[in-house]
Amino acid sequence: MTTTKMQIEGRWNEVKGIVKEKWGAITDDDLTQVDGNVDRLIGLVQRKTGEGREAIEHFLEETLAGSGSFLEQVTDTVRDYADTAGRQVTDTYEHVADSVKHGYEQAEQYVERNPTQSVAVAFGGGVLAGLIVGLVLRSR
Repeated sequence: MTTTKMQIEGRWNEVKGIVKEKWGAITDDDLTQVDGNVDRLIGLVQRKTGEGREAIEHFLEETLAGSGSFLEQVTDTVRDYADTAGRQVTDTYEHVADSVKHGYEQAEQYVERNPTQSVAVAFGGGVLAGLIVGLVLRSR
């Protein structure tokens, strides 16, 4: 029962919920008076339910052992999802970076092959942007 005492004291909020679910006669006020003390908890459950000490201890041991392994499973699952998400973010970042680099290289090559057209396109884009900004400012 030593392991269970340490588990109960370390996970008191979880234990309160388990006890209230198993033994509905136990109230929050009752559990506040127990304040994490295992012997007081067992005595309280005995008084309120008439159940024997060994049965109560057995239930608590099994429940806490089972919930510990469940928590470990949840932790492992979350860790696996985080690892997978991290790998996907890295892969996506690398893909986007490669695409941007490739697009930049293509634009650079186009400008080198067609300098006159590139200047004309840049000038036209600037004029068009200026007109749009002017119309927006004028409408205000």
